[in-house]
Amino acid sequence: MRVRSFAILVAACGTAAFGQKPVTVHMAGDSTMAIKTDRARPETGWGEAFGEFLDPAKFAIDNRAVNGRSAKSFISEGRWQALLDVTKPGDWVLVQFGHNDEKETSPDPGAPLADFRRNLQSFVADVRSKGAIPVLLTPVMRRRYDENGLFFDTHGEYPGVVRQVAKELGADLIDLHTKTGDLLRQQGPEASRALFLMLKPGEHPNYPEGVEDNTHFSPKGARAVAQLAAGPFLEIVAKRAGGTR
Repeated sequence: MRVRSFAILVAACGTAAFGQKPVTVHMAGDSTMAIKTDRARPETGWGEAFGEFLDPAKFAIDNRAVNGRSAKSFISEGRWQALLDVTKPGDWVLVQFGHNDEKETSPDPGAPLADFRRNLQSFVADVRSKGAIPVLLTPVMRRRYDENGLFFDTHGEYPGVVRQVAKELGADLIDLHTKTGDLLRQQGPEASRALFLMLKPGEHPNYPEGVEDNTHFSPKGARAVAQLAAGPFLEIVAKRAGGTR
């Protein structure tokens, strides 16, 4: 099995490929990726930890993910256009939605699969029109186990749509749905609690009554997911720098 360290991957993405200034990595997504307020701590979005695994001399992070947003609402609120307005040729744009899009019973932010597909297609086309590089990401898994301790998925067909759009359009894909699913299966019901926002009453002033959140991450969980995303991202960067994609 081939094993690559982050140091080797970062070295493959040297400044010679990008010039002297760091390349901006824009991030569009929901609460699982977003930067948290002080009132929400210790909840942590994986996008907050993403830069830990990248060389800051080569990459600058622009995390625009927002709690509760879907692909649809990110567009309708003008957040996508604001991101495009600052996107430059050679930038990277990481797009991860699905958690809230799948809430079809809610007019906002949910959207049917067909609309979700069209929004993803628009994201890819818009980024390419700016001379930048889109990367689609499948949604991360929620922490769900049945009465026998077996992990199960709750995202339905939405991750599959992300994969299909990436394949159809030749866009790069980071399959965090699969990677975080593997992680949760490996961790199991008890050990996986440390990856999510799980607090006992009185353990943290922001959650005096405690909290059992199976969707949002602890700092440890955010870092674990960020590492799962950073490896494939650096591989994609290295391939493009080498002219293989």
